[in-house]
Amino acid sequence: MMTEPDAAPPTAPAKPKSGWLNLVVDYGPVVIFFAVYRFSSPSDHNNSVAEVLAVIKGTVAFMVAAVIALLVSKWKLGRVSPMLWLSTGLIVVFGGLTVLLQDKVFIQIKPTAIYVLFGAALLIGAWRGKALLKILLEAAFEGLDNEGWMKLSVRWGWFFLSLAALNEGLRHSLDFGDWIAAKLWLFLPLSFLFTFAQLPMLLKHGLAQEAEAEVLTDPPHE
Repeated sequence: MMTEPDAAPPTAPAKPKSGWLNLVVDYGPVVIFFAVYRFSSPSDHNNSVAEVLAVIKGTVAFMVAAVIALLVSKWKLGRVSPMLWLSTGLIVVFGGLTVLLQDKVFIQIKPTAIYVLFGAALLIGAWRGKALLKILLEAAFEGLDNEGWMKLSVRWGWFFLSLAALNEGLRHSLDFGDWIAAKLWLFLPLSFLFTFAQLPMLLKHGLAQEAEAEVLTDPPHE
């Protein structure tokens, strides 16, 4: 009696790729704010009324872009990370205060609040034996062992707190336009450099084995 061959096990649905789309979602609103503010900013920076109006226009664009980024993340990636929820909420809150009170300080404090909250959460979680960063980035670093996740959480925790201190220093020492430029041209490269600096540790704690397993199970097609 012939038996039917066993059915092939169902394959897991492919996870959505993040890559460039995550960069757009994370940094697109900042670029929009920078562009609108620069376009609206008066040539005479002593014109305080025009300067405030430029900040308000940029802030409104920032808030709209942040909400759009959240919706795009949900639509294209199928999820909204806790970090994106928090940052969007703070953008709306501090942006609303900026528009209502016409005080640009609130938009400058927002990054500090985000960095302090996430830095403190990661370090407190590590102190309690929990790598909270795994909740946010597990899909991006499959194969990373628990020790690797703990090290990554601690390092990002201190990095976030360092960014908070840097933001406060720049906020008090630069004018608003230069602070906006620093947000784009300083904080973004620092984040990339810090991320790349973690690669040796990530490879040591499991990513290399995961990459090798993927190559063995998925040989190149001729």
